[in-house]
Amino acid sequence: MTPLLRTLAGMALGSVLSHLTALVAGAHPGSLAESPARKLRSRRSFTRNAALGAVGIVTAQIAGGFVYLLWPNKSGGFGGTFPVAAENVPEVGGAPYRFQEGKFYVVQTEDGVEALYWKCVHLGCTVPYIENRQEFICPCHGSVYDYNGSRISGPAARALDIMPITVNDDGSLSVDTNPNTVVERTVYTPEDAVPYPA
Repeated sequence: MTPLLRTLAGMALGSVLSHLTALVAGAHPGSLAESPARKLRSRRSFTRNAALGAVGIVTAQIAGGFVYLLWPNKSGGFGGTFPVAAENVPEVGGAPYRFQEGKFYVVQTEDGVEALYWKCVHLGCTVPYIENRQEFICPCHGSVYDYNGSRISGPAARALDIMPITVNDDGSLSVDTNPNTVVERTVYTPEDAVPYPA
């Protein structure tokens, strides 16, 4: 059989089968008893339920998005006490040790060790240590702090805050990052540093 004949036969058979299906569906007892008014009501009900369902789904998705957005997502352990190993404590005047999770730098002056909170006291930007200048310089508004956290220049009105620090027997440190224990200071004083064994 050639492709043309197969196509014509398929079309004819499809037409016959579709007419038979329509006759069978029309002879269904429920469809004969259904009035036009009832059909209209069922269409309205379907449309109303579909619209309400779509609105309900969209509302649930928006509510879920807001819950996900506003749910507290605590990352890291800032607010607790962190250990700093003795090998990470810098030498006197050495490059500060940056502790990412605790948001502080450990510095050692001749007076002892300090844990400097890296948040700028001006507007709260993270203040990086600039190695070649040996200063902490805020990238937001240009406040400059000395190695020990003293304010040198810029819009900041005072020195960097410090966190309570404990020197352990093995030379390691324990730094308390609880925001309620952070010490605000105007200028650096030798009492800010905790003596560290040589």
